[in-house]
Amino acid sequence: MKLLSHIIKTEWKSLLRGKWVIGYTLIFLILTDTLLRFGGGGPETLLSLSNVMLLFIPLVGMIYGILYIYQSREFVELLLTQPIDRKVLYWGLFLGISTPLMAAFIIGSLLPLAWHGILALDGGSAALVLGLGGMLTLIFVSLGFVFGLMFYDDRIKGFGFTIVIWLFLAILYDGLVLMLVFLFGDYPLEQFVIVVSMLNPIDLARILVMLEFDISALMGYTGAVFNRFFGQNTGLVTASGMLMVWLVIPTWLGLRIFRKKDF
Repeated sequence: MKLLSHIIKTEWKSLLRGKWVIGYTLIFLILTDTLLRFGGGGPETLLSLSNVMLLFIPLVGMIYGILYIYQSREFVELLLTQPIDRKVLYWGLFLGISTPLMAAFIIGSLLPLAWHGILALDGGSAALVLGLGGMLTLIFVSLGFVFGLMFYDDRIKGFGFTIVIWLFLAILYDGLVLMLVFLFGDYPLEQFVIVVSMLNPIDLARILVMLEFDISALMGYTGAVFNRFFGQNTGLVTASGMLMVWLVIPTWLGLRIFRKKDF
């Protein structure tokens, strides 16, 4: 445990020296403050923030995760020559990278929400949006680690695969689902739509936001089916549980690859 905390603190110090996390915090601080000043405040601001979050956080998380694997190659290989358990090292590196990004988003968004009084007026919804941003950070940093380890010797392929996955999950996924629904509209597809919505963490986070604000017109097809099939409360629990599964699977897969890889 002492070694794990030491590795995490070392990564935190390295990130803070690079000023990158500070800039990331300022982006969300300025964005949230601007939305609150000019976007009407309250639920409208939280919805706008969630829309930016659902596109920006997955991209940053995956890119930074895979970039860290490539840039820290010599450092990781040096640590592996020491009597350090690979499991401890992996968790130290992962938490040392993901938790600062998660904290940067939460702090950068939380401060404007606090000083504009949104936390007092709509604290539950704000906590959901901030929590989803933190969860997506952990999920997509872990995916970045997985892709970085899978394509450890081919950076171009690794970055290309990462961009394609983000583009597919964030932009193309709902369009493809709608196309399938249109092509096979004569068949009962509700259960199929429920299953495919659970295969996309960004879609799950978006559904959670829309269920929380109960805005059926903005749910999209998958969100509307999800709400009709489960209802609001059960839908929130189900989508939250699937997001936890999305966190567990890539972190477990990354750890498995890291422990077996011949560096």
